[in-house]
Amino acid sequence: MPAHYLDDTVESEPVLTSARTRIKITSGPNRWSRKKHVLSDAIDFWSFAGAAANVIMQLGWPEVAYGVMESKVPSGALVHHPWKRARTTTQYLAVAILGTDEERMAFREAVNGAHRQVRSDENSPVKYNAFNRELQMWVAACLYVGIEDSYQLLHGTLDEIQIEDFYATASKLGATLQVTEEMWPTTRADFEVYWNRGCERVVFDEASKKFIDDLVGLKMINLPMRLMFRNLLKFLTIGTLPPYFRDQLGYEWSEADRRRFEHLFVFVSFVNRFIPKFIRHGGSHALMMDLRRRLKTGRNII
Repeated sequence: MPAHYLDDTVESEPVLTSARTRIKITSGPNRWSRKKHVLSDAIDFWSFAGAAANVIMQLGWPEVAYGVMESKVPSGALVHHPWKRARTTTQYLAVAILGTDEERMAFREAVNGAHRQVRSDENSPVKYNAFNRELQMWVAACLYVGIEDSYQLLHGTLDEIQIEDFYATASKLGATLQVTEEMWPTTRADFEVYWNRGCERVVFDEASKKFIDDLVGLKMINLPMRLMFRNLLKFLTIGTLPPYFRDQLGYEWSEADRRRFEHLFVFVSFVNRFIPKFIRHGGSHALMMDLRRRLKTGRNII
């Protein structure tokens, strides 16, 4: 990648380490007796508990943040159409993980149509272009981190072999955008180096902090639902944010908060074992059915 973003020629280790750039999973070895863990196992509906945190991580690169905040695509703007944006984002993950090559290509073309309008102008504080593959690589990397973290919260930590199996098909998260296979880190260890270096570029200015506060405060939805879910969303969001992001945003996270968060996922993971897979994965399969209907009838995909 060009040195403007990340310099792959640098031989030195990243300044940041995973202790700062990833959440700490303390649930011990995986509690479910699966010999092999793969990405398609991670479409459980509980996996979206950290969705807002994942958006925040993506916004850590200023070019991504201003591309979202200055969006010239009103129909897909997060603040104006939150439910549609949530549908298209979760559908993106579903097609990237479960879709055929043809379905991923169709979704990519639809995303390209929206991205053509997302570029900086003379009034933008930073220069950006949604077709920049390095920015898309960062977004895809954030999606993978969120999926891996939520999976381990639910199923326990994966050992080196298990996590490599899980990572094996992760490049599809980027290929459904413009990220090439050559750009995607080959091994899980390579990805960790990329991630830590990428986190060194993370910075939130006052505008992005205000945008994020509105997001976490659910300012874009109606008041009754905001009051019902705001505190829970904030708790889940801060809990699934890595310490480095949390500190930059000034979010407090006490030892008592950490214990409550861990206890919550111990309970959720236990209950989850007794919920049939077709229910836990049903949402993602429903999104795939919706996508196939849209493709068959010629309706807009996003």
